Amino acid sequence: MAASLCPIEEKSSGAIASLLRPPPPFQVQEYFDQLLFDRNCSRIKVKQENDYGKGVYADGDFEEGELILKDPILVGMQHSSNKFDCLVCSFCFRFIGSIELQIGRKLYFQSIGVSANGGCDGETFSAVSKDCYDASLSHMEEDSHLRTHENLENCASSSSSKYNTSVPKEAVDSLMNGGLVLPYSTEFPLPSAISCPGGCKEAFYCSKSCAEADWKLSHSLLCTGERSKSSSREALSKFVQHANGTNDIFLLAAKAICFTISRYRKLKENYLKEQEKCRSTKALDCSDLSILLEAWKPISFGHKGRWWDCIALPDDVDPSDEASFRMEIRELANTSLQLLKAAIFDKECEPLFSLEIYGHIIGMFELNNLDLVVASPVEDYFLYIDDLPELKKIEAEIITQPILDALGDDYSVCCEGTAFFPLQSCMNHSCCPNAKAFKREKDIDGQATIIALRPIGKGEEVTISYIDEDLTYEERQASLVDYGFECKCSKCLEEQP
Repeated sequence: MAASLCPIEEKSSGAIASLLRPPPPFQVQEYFDQLLFDRNCSRIKVKQENDYGKGVYADGDFEEGELILKDPILVGMQHSSNKFDCLVCSFCFRFIGSIELQIGRKLYFQSIGVSANGGCDGETFSAVSKDCYDASLSHMEEDSHLRTHENLENCASSSSSKYNTSVPKEAVDSLMNGGLVLPYSTEFPLPSAISCPGGCKEAFYCSKSCAEADWKLSHSLLCTGERSKSSSREALSKFVQHANGTNDIFLLAAKAICFTISRYRKLKENYLKEQEKCRSTKALDCSDLSILLEAWKPISFGHKGRWWDCIALPDDVDPSDEASFRMEIRELANTSLQLLKAAIFDKECEPLFSLEIYGHIIGMFELNNLDLVVASPVEDYFLYIDDLPELKKIEAEIITQPILDALGDDYSVCCEGTAFFPLQSCMNHSCCPNAKAFKREKDIDGQATIIALRPIGKGEEVTISYIDEDLTYEERQASLVDYGFECKCSKCLEEQP
């Protein structure tokens, strides 16, 4: 697409080309071999031997239903609107707090007219998150537990002027701050919610290790709290609001850039320490491109394309307007990039803030991302109550039924988001796949879990479906346009006209 170069692209064209140049095959193999070793995956291999680039192959036999791979997230996020329904660790995406807190937050957001379906901008989310945070930390009176139970027993026909639910305000407050313990909720323990070390009151964690890891990898630059390392918290808030109002894939791209900047700074620090230790006579140029390339390496292995080039033309856009549509997408990305640059720009990592790099990062996510889904323990809790012996069930439902009625049909929403998984992203598509991404009951975090759909023999390629494989041949091929290839799996070859 014809477009004038931005100043960074003119100044850093060589560095940008180096960042976008595919790594040599030996480096690719080395990287994925190490990942497989780290994940203890001895029965699969990543190879570069097929028509579609990389592929994952069985290096042993798998039975139907057997786990093939658990792949931790490289970069991922929970959808902003989903945060109203689910409180999860911002790093590993486990549900946190307690059953009571999960339910109380959802009732609170419902009561003020905010929901995942309704959505909201970043400013609104920050404000209501702070209110919810403050409420969950407030202390109730000593007799609140008894009083709340009494209110719930009589709340079938009651309502609060502030809370537009059948659950009284003090009951919602008590659920959030631990004053009310629901029957049998101790059967579903969750890790305590740990606040963001930067004080943003928007990110929470299941452990100090997750909080520290997220802070070091990217969140320190994206935190809007008082201890944020961004250059402008006000600019950062504007970037987040823009992403929430347009496309939250920009938030994921920002994480990838912050991830690279954080790695760059750590590598630079290590190089300086090594230089001091060796007392080298040759000074190290810490802004050298080689340091940035090393920091960028985990991102470099993902298949990329410019976002505005690889995104499929929407059905409601006439083909004659395609060029205009793609230019609008490019301008949208540029607006996001300028907002991000105002918030976290680092002169030594300047090439990362070129539109060319930003577009390719977003394109990588568009082409490779997997939905991030973690089942809610709230559903398991209410199913547990429903399966109790009759007398215990009747007794428990005096408390739980008004809450369930107030929650409505969407009483239990999964954590939903999007993420890039380095090994899973190497798996090729088939309309008759032999594996699928599937969370088992014990898979309670955001890792990609790949399960065999049928027996897979050693040497066979492990494939998954990127789309609904039950669609017609024409519908499947149209759905795969986004991914930039025409499927020629056995099913497509059999069904093609």
